[in-house]
Amino acid sequence: MSAASQAPDYIRAISPYQPGKPISELAREMGIPEASIVKLASNENPLGMGPRAREAALAALSGIERYPDGNGFALKGALSRRLGVAPEQVVLGNGSNDVLELAARAFLAPGRSAVFSQYAFAVYPLAINAVGARGIQVAAKDYGHDLDAMAAAIGPDTRIVFVANPNNPTGTFMHGPELEAFLQRVPQDVLVVLDEAYTEYLNAEQRYDSIAWLPRFPNLLVSRTFSKAYGLAGLRVGYGIAHPDVADLMNRVRQPFNVSSVALAAAEAALGDEEFLAQSARVNERGMAQITEALAELGLEWIPSAGNFVTFRVGEAAAVNASLLRQGVIVRPIASYGMPEWLRVSIGLPEENARFIAALKQALG
Repeated sequence: MSAASQAPDYIRAISPYQPGKPISELAREMGIPEASIVKLASNENPLGMGPRAREAALAALSGIERYPDGNGFALKGALSRRLGVAPEQVVLGNGSNDVLELAARAFLAPGRSAVFSQYAFAVYPLAINAVGARGIQVAAKDYGHDLDAMAAAIGPDTRIVFVANPNNPTGTFMHGPELEAFLQRVPQDVLVVLDEAYTEYLNAEQRYDSIAWLPRFPNLLVSRTFSKAYGLAGLRVGYGIAHPDVADLMNRVRQPFNVSSVALAAAEAALGDEEFLAQSARVNERGMAQITEALAELGLEWIPSAGNFVTFRVGEAAAVNASLLRQGVIVRPIASYGMPEWLRVSIGLPEENARFIAALKQALG
C-alpha cells in the first residue's frame, strides 16, 4: 500500500483544471516559431501590462530578496479608498482563483454542499471537491445562470452559492436588479460568491454597484481580479470584498505571503491607471465587433458576450481546433464544460483577430 493510495476519495475524483495551451507548447509540438503563433485562448489582455503597472513592477524588483508584506497593507488601502470599504473587508489572493478556494476552505467541508451553474467556471467544482463537499450543479438557462432554479436548489447543508457575472466560458450577463433580487432570496447563512472577473469590460448600461450591497447582505463576497482588463495575469493577484467577519475567516486559511511583492506593487499602480483601463475596454469592444461580424458572415452561432471573449459553435470542434493549431492559432476547446461543439476565442488586437478569422475560414473549408 502506497502513500498515494491513502488520499481521500474526493481528491481522487478531481479532474485537474486544463488551462489554455501555452505558446511554447504549441511551438514544440508543431515546430512553429513562437513569434508566429497567436494565442487567443485564456482571456488575457492583448495590450499586456499597463505602463504604470510595469514601472511599479520593475521598481519592486529592487527588494525582491525580501518577503512581501503578508498583509498587503498598501494594496488593501488602495482598494479600500477606491471602493469605499474598510481594509478589514479585503482579502487578497494569488489570482481570483485563490479567493474562490479560500471561500471554499473557510465555509465548506464534508457533509456540506455548494450550488453552481452548468457551464460556469471550472474552478467552482474543483474548489468544492477539494474540501470534500458536495457540488450541486443547476441546469443553465440560455447558457447562463438560472437564478430561480439556483435559489430553489439551496438545501439545509448548503453553505456557498457561486455566481459568475459575466459568466466564463459563455459570456452571459445578468443585470444588477436580477442579482439583487436573488440575494434577497438566499438565506443569510449561505455565502454568495459573486465572481466579477470580467466586470471591467461591462458597458455603461450594464454596470451595477455590487459593493454597495455589502451592508445589506453580509453573506455576499465579491471576487475580482487583476488578470483580465488590468493585464496582470502572469503576476497572479485577485481580491475579495466581504463583511469583515467573512474576510477574517478567509484570511485565517490564506497562505502567508500568497501575493508576491511584485504583484502587490503592480496591482496598486494598475488600480489607478484609468487611461489604460479605458483603452483596454475600447480595444475589446472593437475586437468583439470584428470577430462577431466574421462569425455572422460564416453563418456560425455564437453566444452574446459581456466579457473579453466569445463562444461559438462549429460542430466538429475538435477537428476545427486541430486545424487552427496547425495554423498557429490557439483558441480554447470547451468540451470539458459539456460543450463539445463549441470553441471559445479571446478578443485580441485587430491583427490577431484577423489572423484567427482567416485561420477559421480555412479550418471550416
